[in-house]
Amino acid sequence: MLEVVKKRYELAGPRVVEALQRNHFDACYVSTAAEALDKIVSLIPKEHVVSWGGSMTMKELGVQQRLAQEGYQVLDRDTVSDPQEREELLRRALLCDTYIMSSNAISADGQLFNIDGTGNRVAALCFGPKSVIVVAGMNKVVGSMEEAYSRVRQYAAPCNMQRFGDRKTPCVATGLCGDCHSTDSICNQMVATRNSRPVGRIKVILVGEDLGI
Repeated sequence: MLEVVKKRYELAGPRVVEALQRNHFDACYVSTAAEALDKIVSLIPKEHVVSWGGSMTMKELGVQQRLAQEGYQVLDRDTVSDPQEREELLRRALLCDTYIMSSNAISADGQLFNIDGTGNRVAALCFGPKSVIVVAGMNKVVGSMEEAYSRVRQYAAPCNMQRFGDRKTPCVATGLCGDCHSTDSICNQMVATRNSRPVGRIKVILVGEDLGI
């Protein structure tokens, strides 16, 4: 990472954390991915059942492997191949104790913006799990909710569709959002989270590195 970018993250990150805290999120800033992984584990009681949403950030951090090493009971949809069993795990995850995810964007005034295809990730964010841990690199921080919407529709969603590859949407073919209503669209549920309720239920870890898309 360029030194000037790192410096910007170190200056801006704590300010975004303050904004998140004013909106009742339990938020903190860490400089590195390694610190973020340690922080995640420290926030999860040993007796909690843990699950997570599909996220490049989780994979980059090695969250799943660390939870396995620590002996946590997890609900992992990727351990099953049967579609019906996978669907059942997704439903059970909505009532787990701790749910881990990233956020597609975070505004400078302390709000989260997320887009989902199936809706399981944003459903867990809104209600169900006792605790939700949101981990996001500073590359996800934007100036306003309008910019958050634009970032996700014009950048994050088309990039994620390239990861999936086999979907039939305009952005797979062109790399640009076509504002489609395809049955393969991942832009189906759009959730803006202004505050955490109850206070501190949503815990946000901002990381001074580029993580995810």
